[in-house]
Amino acid sequence: MRGWRRGRLTERTRQTATGRTLTLDVPRWPGHLPGQHVDVRLTADDGYQAVRSYSLAAPADTDRIELGVQATTGGEVSPYLADDLPVGAEVEVKGPLGGWFVWTAQEPGPLLLVAGGSGIVPLMAMLRARLASASDEPCTLLYSVRGPDEVWYAAELDTAEHHVHVRRLYTRHAPDDSGRSAGRMTALDLADTPPAAENRCYVCGPTGFVEHVGALLLATGYAPDQIRTERFG
Repeated sequence: MRGWRRGRLTERTRQTATGRTLTLDVPRWPGHLPGQHVDVRLTADDGYQAVRSYSLAAPADTDRIELGVQATTGGEVSPYLADDLPVGAEVEVKGPLGGWFVWTAQEPGPLLLVAGGSGIVPLMAMLRARLASASDEPCTLLYSVRGPDEVWYAAELDTAEHHVHVRRLYTRHAPDDSGRSAGRMTALDLADTPPAAENRCYVCGPTGFVEHVGALLLATGYAPDQIRTERFG
């Protein structure tokens, strides 16, 4: 179950200038939990192999999985996956991986999701699972991005706002109707979320962002065991 499987690229969706959703068909996929990830392995003609980890962007859906790929300048794998891997081509995937940074609809209590940039990917799997569940517990997504053109899943988040609380926090370029000046996340951005004692919180993003948000949450009254984090970079 944990070995390498062949996955065929069936669709590539543009999220931002450098962000893509890759939809793969993986026969006999064993299923996964929101928040888990996979390893992707590419093999060159000369036998050279490269392995990278990518978060799963959606709950389990038979043999279909969605990965979020952020192309990094000078990257060895991500630019190729983001723009050059042909639809219909195959890669190897291993997973699902990770058992700590996960959420299921069976977990009680309000849910707070805090994402920085492409860190929205595993949290989107959680949000989609939450929307598909019968839960009426409060759910809040705080999504920090540099500007409106860097928002992943923009249209889907607009629809989600009818059912859960979604706030976009712009750090560099805030649109006139945002209701918040551009800047780093502060304790004020946590003011209208459920009390700390009730929330289960998941944070994902670049290392500096995760450390900053973790410090804010602790200062606001969260206990360390209420906060689960995943970081990159």
